[in-house]
Amino acid sequence: MSEPILPGAAAPWRATVLTLYPEMFPGPLGHSLSGDALGRGTWSLEPRQIREHGLGRHRNVDDTPAGGGAGMVLRCDVLGAAIDAAAPADDPRPRLLMSPRGRPLTQDRVRALAEGPGAIIVCGRFEGVDERVIEARALEEVSIGDYVLSGGEIAAVVLIDACVRLLPGVMGKHASGVEESFEGGLLEYPHYTRPREWEGRTIPDVLMGGNHAAIGRWRAEQSRALTRARRPDLLERDEP
Repeated sequence: MSEPILPGAAAPWRATVLTLYPEMFPGPLGHSLSGDALGRGTWSLEPRQIREHGLGRHRNVDDTPAGGGAGMVLRCDVLGAAIDAAAPADDPRPRLLMSPRGRPLTQDRVRALAEGPGAIIVCGRFEGVDERVIEARALEEVSIGDYVLSGGEIAAVVLIDACVRLLPGVMGKHASGVEESFEGGLLEYPHYTRPREWEGRTIPDVLMGGNHAAIGRWRAEQSRALTRARRPDLLERDEP
């Protein structure tokens, strides 16, 4: 059995990751904000090896797709056993399967996950996962974008990082998690810092005038303009 990077009972927010490559964790999650919070026990990470539940001498975890086709499919009996060993039936955490056919991961969903007890995350490999285990273990398929990765591990890191940074005490200022892209349905406004002028480009005067109401209006206008130019679909959600 894989050893948790921090004891699950020590942290209120727990991530259990089922994977064929547990050595990929914590990876980036062991650095910066998430790594500091992991070290403090703000959250815990437990990567678990699916192959521990593999079949036969070689711990097989996959088989050919029914009906033919290229590639291999992760077996339902193997993955079902791995899930059952990682999380009893009364575990309140949502069960997520990182999948390109899942619902897109949004900031609203991230915030909801961060406010809960954590997540059980399954990282697929090969051509996919037997549909029966998705149904039988109530796996929620989650996508981080309209593209295909070699496996779900990188997507799991993305999801966990997005959640952990919202946990209490992880970011220095609460506003850091509120005034950013996708909060409020818009992209974030531009940021500037010193020097005042760089390569002929200057900081907008409104940001240097000390009028906080004017700064707020400017930032709101910039957010809406950027969203209209780059992600008009976000505006369409709020417009009749």
